[in-house]
Amino acid sequence: MATQFPDDFKCPISLEIMSDPVILSSGHTFDRSSIQRWLDAGHRTCPITKLPLSEPPSLIPNHALRSLISSYTLVPLPEAHTNPDPNSLIQTIVSVSSHLVCKLDSLDQLGRLCKRDSSIRRRLTESGAVSAVLNCVNADDTSLQAKALHLLLNLSLDDDNKVGLVAEGVVGKLVAAVRSGYGDSRAVAATVLTSLAVVEVNKATIGAYPKAISGLIGLLRAGNGRERKEAATALFTLCSFADNRVRAVENRAVPILIQNASSGLERAVEVLGLLAKCAEGRKEMLGYDGFLEILIFVLKNGSSRGVQYGLLTINLLCSCSERMCLEVLREGIFEICLGLLEDDNEKVRRNAKNLIQVLQGKNRRNLS
Repeated sequence: MATQFPDDFKCPISLEIMSDPVILSSGHTFDRSSIQRWLDAGHRTCPITKLPLSEPPSLIPNHALRSLISSYTLVPLPEAHTNPDPNSLIQTIVSVSSHLVCKLDSLDQLGRLCKRDSSIRRRLTESGAVSAVLNCVNADDTSLQAKALHLLLNLSLDDDNKVGLVAEGVVGKLVAAVRSGYGDSRAVAATVLTSLAVVEVNKATIGAYPKAISGLIGLLRAGNGRERKEAATALFTLCSFADNRVRAVENRAVPILIQNASSGLERAVEVLGLLAKCAEGRKEMLGYDGFLEILIFVLKNGSSRGVQYGLLTINLLCSCSERMCLEVLREGIFEICLGLLEDDNEKVRRNAKNLIQVLQGKNRRNLS
């Protein structure tokens, strides 16, 4: 239907008939939704002239053009396509002649399609579209990189796609984004790694990838609140695989996790619980002054999940250290465990019971 309209009725960005035309200070008219996306991406130039816009940019309704478009058909303005063709959207992303805002719009539309339709996720993964998206992950433009990462996250929702994405080489791009991405790209890249690592075979592949675990640990050390939480979540998922626990410890994860735990990031306590399952992790933790006080605070004030992993960590440390057992008994954790035997969370009750048995066994041996 749009091809029956004069070209002046089409937005220069979306190439769709404008439903809410507005004029920029440059004198050019765009559909409001398209130019707003351009401005929201941080651009302050006209997409056509490349000249600077007024600050703040003004969007003046073009009532005359809107009236012309309405009169031309004598029917309500056409709505945007509800089911855009994925192939044409991919072509827009791939084409070197495509304008940046068109690529952003195409990534947006593909992301929405993938989020609600598993068949489209499979279709895109099998069609070779992933390589085009990965090229966008390398882009210097922060918005393009972020939208490409969000699309990869949506593509990774299906377990069938997770192995295929890793085979396409997505891990290297994600690791690079975790280490040096822009804006919220580092957090989103860590989230995609978490999604991919749900599949067991991917845990080994990602963990063995150069700088994957060290990159997440670096983000945990220097990132903002959201980045640290996503990095800890990715490490938790990866460290359910035994080899990755040793890799994390070798990359100095323990002191950084303890520091984050002391700052209130409970997910760090969960990762520590997994690292305590390996001898290397327990050795690091036992040599860290003040660690037990942090775990006691979690037992008294944390969520059920935090308490669960705090108990697990103490249990594992007590199982291999007489000194830790004595400290735990001296600090009153035995009494805390007795109170937790009535907790609503079954895992908390079980971990509390296990720790009580360990402490009772150590205490009997000491008495004898």
